[in-house]
Amino acid sequence: MKRLLVLFGVSLFSLMAQAGPQINVGVVYDYLEGDKSTYMKRIFNGGTSTAFVKVDILEILYNDDGSYLEVPLQDQDGVLARNGLMASPARLIVPANGMQGTRLLFMGDRSKERYFRVRFVPVVPEAEDEFAISAEEREDYKNERIAAGVKVLAGFGTVFFVRPKDTRFETVIDDSAGRYLLRNNGNSVVVIDEFKDCAAQTDNDCRPTTKHHVMAGRTFSFDKEPGREYRFSLIEGREEKAVEIKG
Repeated sequence: MKRLLVLFGVSLFSLMAQAGPQINVGVVYDYLEGDKSTYMKRIFNGGTSTAFVKVDILEILYNDDGSYLEVPLQDQDGVLARNGLMASPARLIVPANGMQGTRLLFMGDRSKERYFRVRFVPVVPEAEDEFAISAEEREDYKNERIAAGVKVLAGFGTVFFVRPKDTRFETVIDDSAGRYLLRNNGNSVVVIDEFKDCAAQTDNDCRPTTKHHVMAGRTFSFDKEPGREYRFSLIEGREEKAVEIKG
């Protein structure tokens, strides 16, 4: 399970040095249901100046051994990808204390689940970045950043799940005396959300809360310890069920 947690972690490109744009992408895991083809993603800017944000998309491809590659998509800038995910617009101008949205559109094969890394990267706009501003506005922004002492900008990566068109959930549970095992026999990811491992008699004696993505054909399991309780939400698409297990 450590490999799954590492895979779906947040990508942090750099740290903010001083005042300036500070974007917030909200949740870092987004899911496109089988009966939908578009998804609105909203970007917030809680900083003191305008954020110019580029949206980059990579497809995550898995090998049989669980390793993966992140592969650039073709024709992202202004042209619909024939078989993949695209952002429209792929360049966002987000005012200070404001919000802008980009529509994530999927086109192509949905016979199986697909995965994408969507990166939101604030930049100092250049002519080739295709932001809808004048050359004078670009220079003013650069001079403002220099004067403010901002040297680097913070960007974030999210993971976007595209469920199969004919999504099917088939979660099999083996809850034995000393071990809990969940197997995903469906064709789309199942989420173990807010997994808590706590002492039964002490509310504040809990291990760190975790989140797990169980992809099709894979399992999630843990050994039960006497005197401990395990609580989590089992999410299958739009359906969510609270689960509580005693050790």
